[in-house]
Amino acid sequence: MAPRKLAAGNWKMNGDLAAMDQIDAMLNSAEDASCDVLICPPALLIHPMVARIGAGDLLVGGQDCHAEAKGAHTGDISAEQLRDAGASHIILGHSERRADHAETDAQIRAKAAAAHRAGLVAIICLGETEAQRDGGQTLDVIAAQLDGSLPEGATAANTVIAYEPVWAIGTGRTPSTDQIAEVHALLRARLSDRLATGADVTLLYGGSVKASNAAEIFALPHVDGALVGGASLKAADFLPIIEALDRA
Repeated sequence: MAPRKLAAGNWKMNGDLAAMDQIDAMLNSAEDASCDVLICPPALLIHPMVARIGAGDLLVGGQDCHAEAKGAHTGDISAEQLRDAGASHIILGHSERRADHAETDAQIRAKAAAAHRAGLVAIICLGETEAQRDGGQTLDVIAAQLDGSLPEGATAANTVIAYEPVWAIGTGRTPSTDQIAEVHALLRARLSDRLATGADVTLLYGGSVKASNAAEIFALPHVDGALVGGASLKAADFLPIIEALDRA
């Protein structure tokens, strides 16, 4: 078994029902692609997006979940509820969640365990800040985040790891190919040591991925796809990235 290629789009707090017209073009591309294509819209759009897709090959996911299956947690949503709406994946530990909501590795690990409990794939995000990168701490930070965020029971079938340097998200800045390759090599080595299926876990890069740099990034060892932000909102921007991954 080899890592499954994945082009994942994170719509963040963007999109509405009118944005569904973008899904048709993405659906056609997903049906023709050899890689998996995933869109993670705001939670309210998951069910209508799944209905729009029907029996098509485009996957739909959530952007966060609570660690509990149900209860008195006003404003939260459980992994089971996301699954019931039609989601197949959940993005967890994104740097914006870590920063804006002070999420810890332990909380992310509990949420990933919840995703597995519900039968969903957990996309666990890791990434260093600019200060940590400049201080030469990147590999230590990423290793600690991986060790702290990965739950027991993680496998290549239920877990994806996304490396997203915080300083590259939405800034237009991208690490050098050597920097990306170094982190992905670390991730592959640590996953292979910890998990029986670690060599087959899908590893994504995220952070200012666009059509102009996608092919170069996907050519790197242990880069199995991308977690794409703004460029996933419009089919015209996302489709070239999917095509580049398909050719890699």
